[in-house]
Amino acid sequence: MTHATPTGEPARRDLPLAQLLSLSVYWFGIQTIWGGLGVVVLPGRFDDISRATSGTMLAVIFVIGAIAPIIIQPTVGVISDYTVSRWGRRKPYIVIGSLLDVAFLAGLAFSNSFLAMVAFYFLLQVSSNFAQGPFQGYVPDLVPARQVGIASGLMGLMLTLGTIAGVGIATAGPNFMSEPISVLSLGVIEVVTMVILVTTVQEGTGAPERTQSWRALALSAWGRDILKQRNVLWLLVVRLLFLGAYNATIVALGYFRRSHGLSADEADSTVFIATVIVGVSTALAAIPGGRLSDRYGRRPVIWAAALVAFIGLAGVTVAPSPNIAIAAWVPFGIGMGIFLSADWALMADVIPKETAGRYMGILNAGTAMAGPVFIILAGPIQDFVAAVASDPMGPRAAMAVGALFVLGAAVALTRVDPTRVEAAQAAAPL
Repeated sequence: MTHATPTGEPARRDLPLAQLLSLSVYWFGIQTIWGGLGVVVLPGRFDDISRATSGTMLAVIFVIGAIAPIIIQPTVGVISDYTVSRWGRRKPYIVIGSLLDVAFLAGLAFSNSFLAMVAFYFLLQVSSNFAQGPFQGYVPDLVPARQVGIASGLMGLMLTLGTIAGVGIATAGPNFMSEPISVLSLGVIEVVTMVILVTTVQEGTGAPERTQSWRALALSAWGRDILKQRNVLWLLVVRLLFLGAYNATIVALGYFRRSHGLSADEADSTVFIATVIVGVSTALAAIPGGRLSDRYGRRPVIWAAALVAFIGLAGVTVAPSPNIAIAAWVPFGIGMGIFLSADWALMADVIPKETAGRYMGILNAGTAMAGPVFIILAGPIQDFVAAVASDPMGPRAAMAVGALFVLGAAVALTRVDPTRVEAAQAAAPL
């Protein structure tokens, strides 16, 4: 007989730390790719092609790339919810998506034209999100409520370390190997973490009973019933805006080159230093952020994170020197680390658990849209301000957009009810 906790959630055994780490390590691999591409490879290539339109080119490629995760994550996520296989519900999709990532990353690495880069970037988004949608169902699937905070903190830590690794490889790699090979090595790291995940995580082979065709099931990913999940929709907005602010790192290379007059090599080194500082700050804050959210509640901790991140990003916007700008990344990183862990825990709290893959996919569409929404606003604003005011002011304006995104996320969070789904269902009158 399965016993229930006081919240009405079926009791689960606590997972050992090694298993929690296994559940998180794939995030390291995923973020190694996106950190390297988003912070170094694509901004550097576009800035070299045309500094005057680099912001707009980034906006184009990120907007096109966002189409895939918006469609793929929830769709494949809900299909994985009902998949029955010897490997379990999630693993087949994770393996296939990871292997395709390497193929499409190779195409992007060896592309020389803007159109080819856009095409392979889009395909990379398709394959990566084919794996991510199902993968994100693991925490709601396997982690008991009392361990969600620590699991979320570990996830934030791995995301941060992955960004540092990706930026480091993309920055230093061309000094030891060709740039295409250094880009391709990002995918190799992801495959290694995928192997660790699928060989160590025991997810079981069961699944809810499927009552409709696979086609109907896939089409149901964005069914109208999502409109009844107001918490999910508002949390989607919160994630889009807060993580959009995190994507201010996309314009960091141009910011140090143009706003502070650094050479290309100096800017590359400074961006790497800033990324490490942000990463270390984020990593140090991630696990405490998850634990604090367990103690004081998800929303108060996220509001505190928003305040700290806003102060940091506002400081970057007005910093008179590179050193002060780098120092301002510290509170920004701390705020992001706290947010990543507390926000993930809040996601696990408010989604319906039976179809966790679907709802985690929908919420992580906010992650996918964050970069494009930020750059589609900040990129043209950067180019416009640079044209009408001065070139150094353009990237500063883009950073200011990120600071405003954080404030918007804090306001949207007021509409999210943090009550865990199982607790709300248990308290509802029969």
